[in-house]
Amino acid sequence: MWAARYNEGDVLRYSRSSQETGIPKGEYARVTQVDAPNNRLKVELKDGSEKSYDPRRQQGVSVYREQERAFSTGDRVQLSAPVSEMKLANRELGTVERIAEGRMSVKMDGGREVQLDPVKHPHLDHGYAVTSHSSQGQTADRVLINVDTEFGAKDLLNNRMAYVSVSRGAYDAQLFTDNREKLGEALGHDVSHTSAHAPEVKPEQKQEQAVTPQREIAPQQEQSFDIGLGL
Repeated sequence: MWAARYNEGDVLRYSRSSQETGIPKGEYARVTQVDAPNNRLKVELKDGSEKSYDPRRQQGVSVYREQERAFSTGDRVQLSAPVSEMKLANRELGTVERIAEGRMSVKMDGGREVQLDPVKHPHLDHGYAVTSHSSQGQTADRVLINVDTEFGAKDLLNNRMAYVSVSRGAYDAQLFTDNREKLGEALGHDVSHTSAHAPEVKPEQKQEQAVTPQREIAPQQEQSFDIGLGL
């Protein structure tokens, strides 16, 4: 919503059309000028035309920074935006099978093999490491987790991040950090929220309630968890 949050050169992807700005859904543009005092952006569309608008009047905008990537056969890759026509979700992972005539044949982890044109499908990145948020729903035999307590995003270091990251590893999880002393405090931050519909339980009711232990029905697997000091 605020022009000051943009930078010249940012690549914008519009997931909603706007009659006011005239920018259609699915269009791409590049920021050419930022007028922070007047809260206006000037962008250049793919056809070379320019638009100037108040970002508060244009909803559904994703902001990207363009970077070059070199890919080879065998590389692990991930999508950084959904590909609706191929029914591929954001952050899906795959392996490059072949590269020929400017197209990449990628075998997705779900088993499908798809053909990606880097010009038409520019949202592709290396997939050797993913964020904790992107890893949700995925499982690996072993995971390496990097937690930077000094320069990492403080709002993202919490007990939910720790749970999601560690639980991705089926057999082994190794955690690397710059500061062991600060690690516990950073990952101990509670971000859970009480449901708005949760009934209030009085102290005397809490004493009367009985807790029935849950039986473990999943097959037990040996897990190991190590903490190391990242260099």
